[in-house]
Amino acid sequence: MMAQTRSDTAHSSPAGGLFRRLLSYERRSLEHDAGESGRQQKISNWSGVAFRLGDFRLTCRIDRVDEVIAFPPYTPLPGSKHWLLGIANVRGNLAPVVDLGWYFFETRTPITARTRLLLTRFQGRLAGLVVDEVFGQRHFHTDDLAAAVDWDDTPMRGLVAQAFPSGDSHWGVLKMETLEQLPDFMNGARDDA
Repeated sequence: MMAQTRSDTAHSSPAGGLFRRLLSYERRSLEHDAGESGRQQKISNWSGVAFRLGDFRLTCRIDRVDEVIAFPPYTPLPGSKHWLLGIANVRGNLAPVVDLGWYFFETRTPITARTRLLLTRFQGRLAGLVVDEVFGQRHFHTDDLAAAVDWDDTPMRGLVAQAFPSGDSHWGVLKMETLEQLPDFMNGARDDA
């Protein structure tokens, strides 16, 4: 009963009017914030890992990359295709090391201080993709996603169907799920072996 009297007094006093005003501000602020977050969800962001492969700037969905590491030591595999460099031990897990540039362009990727290995999973198994450089995580607006018609004249035809423009660059979206469906990519054994 005493608490009820205190509450009634607080609302009827000048301080109670201030309290009601603050509650009104809070309610209006939350309503505004909810509307803004709803608008942002309609615009929706797309997050990816941005990297360079030769002269091409690419990105792939962030959930397709487990980790990005420096180019590791690896053990060559006899009888494998030239672009399957070998197998690396990544913290106790064996991962095939695929030179993605060599696979696409038939030229070995030069190993520099910027060369990185994108660790991903193909058909549930760990695999490492050698790329020239990784630019980190990038966020794009899905409203900016456009058809990537220029990519049809590249060795990545069919793997890059969309791109995000960013300044003077276009980030081609590499479809990893399509890459892992290519029989010649998934079979690293040489034909003459």
